Amino acid sequence: MPKNPNGGAMPPDLGTPAGDASDAHATEAAASSGAEPAPQGNGRTDSAGRNISARKKQFVIAPRQPPEGLQALGLQPLQFDALEQALRNSSDIEVIDKIGAKSVLGALADGLGGGQGVLVARMTEQKAATLHQQGQGRLLVERDQPLNLMDPMLRLPQMVTGVTPTEGGGPVLNAVISVVGKDGAPQANAEVSLFGSMLPANGTTDANGQVTLSLFGETPETVRGLYVKPKADYWSFYQRDPDISSEQINVVALRALSDWPSLAGFPRQRCYGWGQKAMRLDQLPGTYRGQGVRIAIIDSGAATSHDNLHGIHAGFDVINKKTNPNGWDQDTLGHGSHCAGVIAAADIASGIRGFAPDAEVHACKLFPGGQVSQLIDALEYCIDKQIDVVNLSLGGADVSEALEQQIVRAKRAGIACIVAAGNSGGAVQYPAASPNVLAVAAIGKLDEFPADSYHTQTLDANVDAYGYFAAKFSCHGPQVAVCAPGVAITSCVPPNNFAAWDGTSMATPHVTGLAALCLAHHPDFQTPQYNARGPDRVERLFQIIRASARRVSLGDQNRTGYGLPDTLLAVGLQQQTTLTAPQPQTMMMPMMAPAFDPYTLGMMPMYRPPVNYAPLAW
Repeated sequence: MPKNPNGGAMPPDLGTPAGDASDAHATEAAASSGAEPAPQGNGRTDSAGRNISARKKQFVIAPRQPPEGLQALGLQPLQFDALEQALRNSSDIEVIDKIGAKSVLGALADGLGGGQGVLVARMTEQKAATLHQQGQGRLLVERDQPLNLMDPMLRLPQMVTGVTPTEGGGPVLNAVISVVGKDGAPQANAEVSLFGSMLPANGTTDANGQVTLSLFGETPETVRGLYVKPKADYWSFYQRDPDISSEQINVVALRALSDWPSLAGFPRQRCYGWGQKAMRLDQLPGTYRGQGVRIAIIDSGAATSHDNLHGIHAGFDVINKKTNPNGWDQDTLGHGSHCAGVIAAADIASGIRGFAPDAEVHACKLFPGGQVSQLIDALEYCIDKQIDVVNLSLGGADVSEALEQQIVRAKRAGIACIVAAGNSGGAVQYPAASPNVLAVAAIGKLDEFPADSYHTQTLDANVDAYGYFAAKFSCHGPQVAVCAPGVAITSCVPPNNFAAWDGTSMATPHVTGLAALCLAHHPDFQTPQYNARGPDRVERLFQIIRASARRVSLGDQNRTGYGLPDTLLAVGLQQQTTLTAPQPQTMMMPMMAPAFDPYTLGMMPMYRPPVNYAPLAW
């Protein structure tokens, strides 16, 4: 990269793509002859219409933050303003957004390209590769990845294949499914799935509670499973090897949530969820309500039409920020409202009570359709509003260095990110895999859901003496810090209803709410050392949450981390007095100097507790 005589590095030359020389010569030849270059498609030009070729993609562009000391060695930062102007002047690059500090507070925070911001632009992959190459390691050019909400994927019965029968290739099973609730009331908008030995059939019930599903190449004897997920207020249903008729209407009668003993009288009478009881929230004094703490829920919004969510008054619609930034209170998915209920549902006579009903909650709407660049923007909102704890029940497939820079920036501003580990059943997903967040896995408990509900499909073989088990869908790995209830979690959904859902999405709000209580009431956060916003406060919060956890399940600790956090311990009302199994970090202490603490020494990015290790005494 050429040097700027005024200091710093010159922006990349965007005039000519640095692609294949033969392509460049062919383009020049076509231009000189007056003909247009051939499209990079499937090669067919003998039919009407347009060939399909790769479209322009969206990229995140940001200055890479150099390791400490590199600028002192003479490596100058990239001139990002000049680069932005070059991008805007380029005819084949469309700059669609610039994310920058929203106030003086944000401008003073570290990270985010050294205060220079992040660009979002559309361009071809070839142009992006050129830009990345010419950045010479000082520039991040990443695909603007789509993000996913952490709901577990519907697990299909074994032997389901992707084979589609050809025309006339076998029988067709047409089945009418009728879904009813109490007193035979039809249940509209219930999701229904019927599984055979090949592709499943899916549909949604109409106003009469009915849906017709067709399985190609199947007979009633080959149907493997029937799944029904109601819109709200009822338990899900799952029947393996169902007796399906193609001649008569097949009726599924759902159980009301209030029919379950622990939810008797719900929602007319207020109750605690089983997960909140497992974490001993119900034993907390009534004055511990999270007052003074700011929480952000970056999700699908929050339906303030719900009686338990009237107290949410602030937010930011990131996906519609140019047209309707105040649309955060419209939650078409219900996911954000469900998380908000667990965290901060109002302490009223009906419904549920959240962990921190007096906390100041901000709903950042990122779904449907959220991408990494928008998550960076939402975190910038959190920095500007001096949020204390962020709930991230979301994730993606690949690590984003641009997003990681923003997470570090948020942590330096004193923001604790609590992140769902993921629901693929595989390795912990990003950003939960980041060393700068607290990753949460999901557990369930026997006898907290009906035997004919789909929640039974989450059951793991390792069940401890108290009935706890690691959920099958929950991602696992050494990055998991703690686990929390994430199976059959009852919480708020729009417009003013309740639903029992599964997922690390449901586990994470339990820990977010606990973190808010800890910040508001633990004595450590009333001292000057940890009262001030900054990364030390975040690490101390994570330490306290881990230290409050008790081990659950005798299975792999990669699935449960330090265990299930305890509310009374986390807020400092009780001390750890009972004899518990040694935790991963404490097992290492005899081998180290007594004063060694990787968290307080600032070594957390390099430190991973050896959770695979277990002494023979266990």
